[in-house]
Amino acid sequence: MTDSGRDHGRDRRRFTAAVLGAAAAPEPTPVHHRVARGVVVDATSYMLCLATPQGEERFLYERVTSFWRGGEVRPAELRPGDDAVVLCSHDGRLVAERVWAQAARATGVITDREGDTLQVDPGHGRPRLTVVLPYRSSGRITVRHPRLEPGYLFDAVGTWQNGEIQASRPVTTQPPYPLSATPRRPPTRQYSTTVTGIATWYDPAWGRSSHLDPRALVAGAAYPALDPVGHEGEHNGTCDRRTSCVPLPLLSTGAALSLRNDCTRDTAVVPVVDCAAADSWLCDLCPACGSQSAGRLASLTMTSFVALGGRLEAGCFNATMTVANQEG
Repeated sequence: MTDSGRDHGRDRRRFTAAVLGAAAAPEPTPVHHRVARGVVVDATSYMLCLATPQGEERFLYERVTSFWRGGEVRPAELRPGDDAVVLCSHDGRLVAERVWAQAARATGVITDREGDTLQVDPGHGRPRLTVVLPYRSSGRITVRHPRLEPGYLFDAVGTWQNGEIQASRPVTTQPPYPLSATPRRPPTRQYSTTVTGIATWYDPAWGRSSHLDPRALVAGAAYPALDPVGHEGEHNGTCDRRTSCVPLPLLSTGAALSLRNDCTRDTAVVPVVDCAAADSWLCDLCPACGSQSAGRLASLTMTSFVALGGRLEAGCFNATMTVANQEG
């Protein structure tokens, strides 16, 4: 999100609060102090050293501390230079509860396949992603993606490696027909300010560390039903959404969403910072918590997703979203 976009969001909240009251324009919840993102400097059997914009930070481990780098790994398997997200324990920022390294995600439409390599279009004018399907992961992925061919939807998490995504696990089950054959959804004429569905995550820095791209630390959510009039994003006017299977109201960048993780009951108010065009293409279920609410509400940035109790390797959680009154 650009500085002008953040200023637009603040101005919008001030105007809405002045006209409709403070409850109509809640302030975003700061990214939780338990979440850090930076570059691995060193990882020993008892401590992780991470370079963050605040300087070097050190995190100790507990017996239950877990590490993920495409799968569960030992701390010594984290490598200097890895991009890492750390969830600290409830007792403070000194002890790491969970660490993810090189986490990546590819969500969109397959545009090409050559052997075990896919090209995926994430939508909204963003560059296409190269996704490699390692043999050890291919069987697991094909269970939920029965057709890995151009025109079909794809959604998997994995790790960045030399500018490519090594897919390790699928997130949700996708249909056995191409996106072009998706049944037409009639437009929704009535919208509710509270809806249920699933929340996912994306990396606003596309694998670049916070030292190279400050968007790596942005808190907020990309939203699939942006109003083209109020969209101040990087690719203004190209939020190529479809009619979502969730009845979502049109919102502008800077609007506030109140999201609850229905699995953990964590809640936060997050600003809309970008377009999530691909979310309107998918009408899927999240396997967490046994919920049957289909459809995507928003894609949280990595740090916001973890702060709300999400697991990057799981890719989603069931959520309830409340939108403040945006009229006025």
